[in-house]
Amino acid sequence: MSLSEKLLKTVERIKLLQVQGARNVAVAAATAFAHFASESSAKTRIEFLKQLHEARDLLYNARETEPLMRNAVKYILDQVECSRSTSKSELAAVAVKSAEVFLETLEATKERIAEVGAKRIRDGARVFTHCHSSTVMHLLKKAWQTGKRFEVVCTETRPAFQGRITARALTDSGIKTTLIVDSAARVFIGKVDLIVVGADALTSEGNVVNKIGTSMIALAAHEARKPFYVVTELLKLDPATACGDYEPIEERSPNEVWSDPPEGLAVRNPAFDVTTREYIHGLICEEGIIPPHMVLEAARRVYPWLFRSGHS
Repeated sequence: MSLSEKLLKTVERIKLLQVQGARNVAVAAATAFAHFASESSAKTRIEFLKQLHEARDLLYNARETEPLMRNAVKYILDQVECSRSTSKSELAAVAVKSAEVFLETLEATKERIAEVGAKRIRDGARVFTHCHSSTVMHLLKKAWQTGKRFEVVCTETRPAFQGRITARALTDSGIKTTLIVDSAARVFIGKVDLIVVGADALTSEGNVVNKIGTSMIALAAHEARKPFYVVTELLKLDPATACGDYEPIEERSPNEVWSDPPEGLAVRNPAFDVTTREYIHGLICEEGIIPPHMVLEAARRVYPWLFRSGHS
């Protein structure tokens, strides 16, 4: 069977950044992977698993810094491989059901994280955030819905201006919001009460990979003695980092920064940077608020399948 049109379109959309945000990418990948499994024309278990492995590799290679997406696909494939069935239809049903379970888990963790994190937003607080995180947004809206009134300062987040998405959504929710240029972050950090940012990836050491500029904001927060929280699902942990691998940092097109630069000028556009754990006050996750050095232990406890090797 050739790779399904839906799967190939999803891979292309992820590559072209038409799907953005770790959660959105994971949802798109899990949905396409399960759909691919349900359409498989494989006659045997071995053939079916071979096709799934090919589809997995395509999705894994669509974008570098996406452990949540990889973990979504890994979970589905792991459940299929753990099944003893030799029937293609039964194995496909396992894939579809596993995708549903994973997506339900994602929603449940989002709710749990918002409930925990909303308690850290005090009435009258000034909150600083960077880029656009659907989980951070859910947390802030949850705090607002409890009756707390606070202000948010957010960066515009160059070069793609994802911070404008955050600013518009907060304003539409009635939350007083101030948008600033990225380079003004240090000026405003001293005037806020806490910083909350999302995450694209977690490493086994407790370091956080997030939108470029996050590490500078963390340094400014440390200097100003302001608590810096990372709002994240443990499912964003890259288990390969526990085996010594580094989380890859995606570099995007220089054209995002300058579409017509002078000839001979080098333009760099890394999408993410690494914030080391000593600058992180805590991880607001589905297990509560934990110190970053405990992320590996927490992930092993809640999601043991993350660390299982493949079956056949």
